[in-house]
Amino acid sequence: MSAPPSAPRRRSRLWRTAAAFAVLIGLAGYLVVQYVTGGPGAPRCTVRAAGDAKEYELSPEQAANAATISAVASSRGLSERAVTIALATAMQESGLRNIDFGDRDSVGLFQQRPSQDWGTVQQIMDPVYSAGEFYRHLAKVPGYSRLPLTVAAQKVQRSGYPQAYAKHEANAARLTGALTGRDRDAMICSESSPVDGKAGGAAKVRERLVREFGREVLPRAGGAGGRSAGGGSDVTIPVRQSGAVAAGDAERRGWELATWAMAHSAELHIEQISYAGRMWTADDAGKGWQRKPGASAAAGQDVRIIAGQ
Repeated sequence: MSAPPSAPRRRSRLWRTAAAFAVLIGLAGYLVVQYVTGGPGAPRCTVRAAGDAKEYELSPEQAANAATISAVASSRGLSERAVTIALATAMQESGLRNIDFGDRDSVGLFQQRPSQDWGTVQQIMDPVYSAGEFYRHLAKVPGYSRLPLTVAAQKVQRSGYPQAYAKHEANAARLTGALTGRDRDAMICSESSPVDGKAGGAAKVRERLVREFGREVLPRAGGAGGRSAGGGSDVTIPVRQSGAVAAGDAERRGWELATWAMAHSAELHIEQISYAGRMWTADDAGKGWQRKPGASAAAGQDVRIIAGQ
């Protein structure tokens, strides 16, 4: 009968086992991050407001979902605080991804459950619907805008880990500033390649604008439009007619719409966005918002979107 392994050999085995386990944990974490962000070299959107040393990075899919969440709040006349609460919640629940799986029967951006009367799976998987349901429940919370974010979110979600929402508050606030137009040109998407083979064009952009912001976002005639020289199609939104109540709100509204278009650029095949004398193009996306040749900031009363077919 052989002698039992010595203490040093046992310790060596334990160290090797522990090291292997640590490597597996690290690999799992890396794979999760790559799954959420799209992997190395994937297109990115970044948010950095003036005077903010920190930058928040997200994928085009995450940016589009966040823009939808913000737009639905805008259509309901809700505050920035409501948007921040909703974004932080979706960051925690789904990583701002519209997933068709989760704990038990939870699905969607907010991991809402059909069995708890949030709607059908098909409804919940629609980001406009799920964001609207989140806000409908949030509006029933007395004084939600004055509550700590974790408390307000928990009263809607009834999560088993309510404190988890807090870690997303700073990034949710950064994203809110960009998407609501308060921090103008704070979001930049460095690349915008079509995410699928579905058609884009002006009609699709108009449809999504109306669905997410409401009918008032476009003039009653359906929005000015025409063919661009590059073969795409134009959507022009007169900002002062798109829900901005006062002249002082017009610039903010314009940046809200322009940022929404950038966030959805990959999905809707948007090639160019112009506003307030600035321009973003998909072909030169890495340079962000650039001064439009021959234009002044005062000339930018309309948001102009050119979408490819």
